[in-house]
Amino acid sequence: MNRIDDKNPLAELGLGRRAEKDDPSRLGQEDFLQLMITQLNNQDPFKPMASGEFLTQIAQFSQASGIQDLQNSFAELSSALTSSQALQASALVGRTVLVESSEAALAAGGTVSGRVELPQPVQSLQVEVLGPAGEVLRRLDLGPQAAGQAAFTWDGRDDAGNPLPPGAYTLRAVAGSGGESAAATVLLAARVDSVTLGGGAGGITLNLAGLGQRPLGDVREIM
Repeated sequence: MNRIDDKNPLAELGLGRRAEKDDPSRLGQEDFLQLMITQLNNQDPFKPMASGEFLTQIAQFSQASGIQDLQNSFAELSSALTSSQALQASALVGRTVLVESSEAALAAGGTVSGRVELPQPVQSLQVEVLGPAGEVLRRLDLGPQAAGQAAFTWDGRDDAGNPLPPGAYTLRAVAGSGGESAAATVLLAARVDSVTLGGGAGGITLNLAGLGQRPLGDVREIM
């Protein structure tokens, strides 16, 4: 007589997981009941399984099935949230957003605008435009500023008033208070050209004019 009392065959055969059409190795509820009946028919009559053991197996199966259902629900919720985010992000195409960046792309005859974020008031604030070799080409003097954001616009010219060629430039904020330097963050404005789904760890990526790709979460403000 075949006996199945030494081990728990339900656990060995992967019970507790919902059967899937594309995975015949996984057992569902019908397989579970059939296996339990087989276990009853083949148990050792001198060592019958206690009812508590069957109840334990049923509880384990129900718990595992519940976890699988919960995982499926979370997957559906994640998909719905992604779709909602995609719709929101698509509405940004053509809009201007504000993101943290120190690298700016100057177009022919164009300008670069943005803001400097200050965690505290400062007595002086400048935005420096640096060339490829790190040389300072232009200083924008914004004077004393309160805590918050100070707007600026660079007209694409150097300190002598000469137009600079199109290309990449570095913008650096220099803030001072009481003779000491203060923290300052450069935020640049850029137009959203398009939206990419599934970029960067499955998230939503914005393709910004002059700034390249940025995660949706990098947007500080929609202008």
